[in-house]
Amino acid sequence: MLAKRIIPCLDIRDGQTVKGIHFEDLRRVGDPVELGAKYAAEGADELVYLDISASQEGRRTFTDLVSRIAARIDIPFTVGGGIASVDDAGRLLDAGADKVTVNSAAVGNPALIDSIASKYGSQFVVVAIDARQIDGRWRVTTHGGRHLTERELFTWAREAVDRGAGEILFTSMDHDGTKNGYPCETFARLAELPVPVIASGGAGTVGHIAEVLTRGGADAALAASIFHYGEIPIPRLKRELRERGIPVRL
Repeated sequence: MLAKRIIPCLDIRDGQTVKGIHFEDLRRVGDPVELGAKYAAEGADELVYLDISASQEGRRTFTDLVSRIAARIDIPFTVGGGIASVDDAGRLLDAGADKVTVNSAAVGNPALIDSIASKYGSQFVVVAIDARQIDGRWRVTTHGGRHLTERELFTWAREAVDRGAGEILFTSMDHDGTKNGYPCETFARLAELPVPVIASGGAGTVGHIAEVLTRGGADAALAASIFHYGEIPIPRLKRELRERGIPVRL
């Protein structure tokens, strides 16, 4: 069995790492380069950096930040936020990112996935999906959860894969930042896709992460709060996952 991955997520606003609940009430938690280096040294398998402001000026600033991260960090990292064209993706990959993630722009223009995958390869394309449950149906949202769309999670995830996504990163907005656990039944359905699935939104305990990697079938667990606030250090997390029989790289 392939090793499961542990992925700290760093949301970037104005050059600083921030964290909130349900994508709101953001607080600064540290320098993104220093935090990334710390997580890499502690055994993180990958990192995800998301530019959540993504203004034109922010994207230029973010590109410079990606170059600094690449010069300092020796594990794979994915970047996203405001990527709306092949050129946007190329600029970040050229700056040193290993993969890019697209979200809102891909919902509005699904052909963006085809274009980036055609030029750079599916292995470089992660499609992030933010969704919330409304009347028992997972509705896809965009723009940091502010805009509700008519797209349905599982249908959109399948289309994204068909268009060339190499991974799916799903965040439950209902669970984000709550530390109450992941929606494992939902991840188990997504795990039927022929590409790796990254679970995001709700990690609060080692048990939550163990559950989504086993019962939920996720290939990787992404978390922020528990790492940023030192609640569950990565070495302890991986050791306890290994003790539960879950394959992870120590």
